[in-house]
Amino acid sequence: MTYMINERDYPIHDWDDAYSNANYITAGDQYLSRWSTLAAQFKAQLSSTGETFITLQYAQSERNTLDLFLPASPAKGLIVFVHGGYWMMFDKDYWSHLARGALASGYAFAIPSYTLCPQASIGNIVQEIATAIECAAQQVTGEIRLCGHSAGGHLVTSMLCQNTPLSDATFARIVNTLSISGVHDLRVLLNTALNQKLQLDMAAASALSPALNMPKGTSSLTCWVGGDERPEFKRQNLLLAQMWKSFAIKTQAIQEPEKHHFNIIEGLLDADHPMMRALLN
Repeated sequence: MTYMINERDYPIHDWDDAYSNANYITAGDQYLSRWSTLAAQFKAQLSSTGETFITLQYAQSERNTLDLFLPASPAKGLIVFVHGGYWMMFDKDYWSHLARGALASGYAFAIPSYTLCPQASIGNIVQEIATAIECAAQQVTGEIRLCGHSAGGHLVTSMLCQNTPLSDATFARIVNTLSISGVHDLRVLLNTALNQKLQLDMAAASALSPALNMPKGTSSLTCWVGGDERPEFKRQNLLLAQMWKSFAIKTQAIQEPEKHHFNIIEGLLDADHPMMRALLN
């Protein structure tokens, strides 16, 4: 898992291309239907294993719901997974199958939906995710581990910043966070067409960037990215781990060979995968 960034990829002249993933992944347009199918199949099979799930309303908006997957035995703790999609796509129902590794390890697994841009600002979404975590934390005792993919990586690492919207009691239960292909410095998105919906300005992008903020506590952080991902996602992954090394929080940056932005999350399916071991460490 040697970490490599090719300096020949810089400077960047086409920022939209730099943050485009599907165009660089074989059959990238098929992953949406694949995820949806796998998620539905996983939910349908739960009853045969003794595992269950419940859907909770964590706030008042239509998309403020979460699915909480529960192991057959009392949960050892709680994992919260926050999905990506550039803060403007998807909901909880694409990712249910990612609970497999957590349930096999004896952990409850929560997946929230959240209001998407431009109906909500990224700052609003950060607040919603905090509320979702608080809701799930009320249902499951013990340690909390956070995990997010892409934009979800930004959202879970935002929970660790000094200005975290989490309550002190819930924050104190967080022992580990895994950011998978996370975007940790939002300023670069001002250069992309994505910002037509994200509606960031420099002040907001800076304030909302975990890499430009300080961590509040000392729980561990792992930043994980695929070796076949776009150069910017490798740089963003390394950036936060390096920036926070100067604080008391323990960080590491992992680059998994032969994984791209879409299949990198498959590490959560297997309780014995190094990604799951890093999360449960």
